[in-house]
Amino acid sequence: MIEFEMTSAMDRDLRADDVRVVAAQKLRLHSNAVINVIDPTKSFNPTYSNAEATCVITRRSIDARGDVHQVWKIAGYTWRDNYKPYVLPEYKDVSDAPSVIVVGAGPAGMFAALKLLTLGLRPVILERGKAVKERKFDMAKLVRDGIVDPDSNYCYGEGGAGAFSDGKLFTRSSKRGDIREVLYSLVAFGANPRILTDAHPHIGTDKLPRICENIRQCILDHGGEYHFEAKVTDIQRTEDGMLHVLTASGAEFEASNVILATGHSARDIYEMGASRGWDLEAQGFAMGVRVEHPQALINKIRYHGQWKPGLPPAEYEFAMQVALEHPGAEAVSGDAPEGIREFEEMRDEADAMEAREIEDERGVHSFCMCPGGILVPSATEDGQIVMNGMSNSSRSSKWANAGVVVQINAADIPEEYAGSGAFKGLDFQRDLERKMYSYASSHGGENPMAAPAQRMVDFCEGRQSESLPESSYKPGLVNAPLHELLPRFIAGRLQQAFPLIPWRGFYTNEALLVAVESRTSSPIRIKRDPETLQSLTVPGLYPCGEGAGYSGGIVSSALDGIRCAQAAANRYFGL
Repeated sequence: MIEFEMTSAMDRDLRADDVRVVAAQKLRLHSNAVINVIDPTKSFNPTYSNAEATCVITRRSIDARGDVHQVWKIAGYTWRDNYKPYVLPEYKDVSDAPSVIVVGAGPAGMFAALKLLTLGLRPVILERGKAVKERKFDMAKLVRDGIVDPDSNYCYGEGGAGAFSDGKLFTRSSKRGDIREVLYSLVAFGANPRILTDAHPHIGTDKLPRICENIRQCILDHGGEYHFEAKVTDIQRTEDGMLHVLTASGAEFEASNVILATGHSARDIYEMGASRGWDLEAQGFAMGVRVEHPQALINKIRYHGQWKPGLPPAEYEFAMQVALEHPGAEAVSGDAPEGIREFEEMRDEADAMEAREIEDERGVHSFCMCPGGILVPSATEDGQIVMNGMSNSSRSSKWANAGVVVQINAADIPEEYAGSGAFKGLDFQRDLERKMYSYASSHGGENPMAAPAQRMVDFCEGRQSESLPESSYKPGLVNAPLHELLPRFIAGRLQQAFPLIPWRGFYTNEALLVAVESRTSSPIRIKRDPETLQSLTVPGLYPCGEGAGYSGGIVSSALDGIRCAQAAANRYFGL
């Protein structure tokens, strides 16, 4: 198999005949060779039984460095390579099969349940929140009135946090499993097939609810169970080795295997686990702000002035290392098309070359970029401000937003939290969310979810803004000195990072910073055996996904759910 690239104008897809001409040269075939061309985004691909080769379009991206054009990556297979198209595993009827309890119906839980169907085990899903359509009413109250339902919000409910935070499918987790199982499943349940080839695949907040419903219906049709408003309050191991799961409503469930996929905000699960003696540990995470620009400005910057109607709204990614006491810190990756992934690869190369290391260097990077998106409140308790962003499939908002966050190591957390043990990062996170709430509510915030905000240049230069620009954030903003409210080890690095971002026009007072972006990942890890994936203290319990500290984002969480389902099946069947 060989890979090669081709280009095309923005207004047309590749022609199969053009691919054949180039492929014949790359594969060293005669010019009129019979070559099948497969585009996974098309419902019909004509094929020829006497073909000498098969070419598969694997990726589509946009290059705006010169004239804006599309770049296509193509995998070419000769008959010796024995190309086989990807086929999803078959779902089995598990009505009478042994049960595996899955706690949580986010990406990790849903894909664990789907995998269990293929393995002949019956998933019983317990979700603390509501079905995806019913969640919308509670989120509307949150935005409109600032009323937080602690079990139904932007984080809890069917689909998890991912269902209402854009549906971006970027991942660096190819080593964790076959990403195709996730992407092809999403297409089968209603996603646009373009996610199979787009460099930055995206579903959209308006499309994800229907996909979640289709997944649920598939699980029910094959004999699985769903239980909504079933908040798990305890998990006990009985003398016969079974796991007994209790819910707040008094309902009880029992199985020999339980997959715990509760998401990064289920703080009560950590507290329950600690009371039961689970092995927990604090882990690094990241916190910062949401940055909002006019989308037209990001289009101008990223398309180098070439944006025009019909082109997709521009995105950006960046990552750099910043030492708090070194204002001349060097950006390691700025204009890199692959963002964080390239940053990590370059950092590894730099380490190999024995590049200088600064003890207090920390990563500062963009996170969850939403072109044509809006800002939303993601609080899960009263008295806290938590920011997030989302986009619909059309990405038609006039704003662009992204989290810009600072890496936080355990050593960075203030000494006052040392007594919290494994919970020190979690307690620090919670206190900062409450601090933002307290400031906004005491400085004129009419909606309880009003958030503190500051213009970018004012923040970096340490002065409070005279006024705030228009924003997509519906609960409203409160003018605030974020450079003082954020801890110095976060604010100081952000102040150094923003002026270093290499795109002319990005560093501007037209940009708005809104605090706090705090739920990037869990500050706690529920430790598990790296081989069996079982809890170190509770046999048969599989800590899974973001909430357990083993993933970040929709795809990596889904992959971890698939792995845990396979591990549970291996244990059940004695493999």
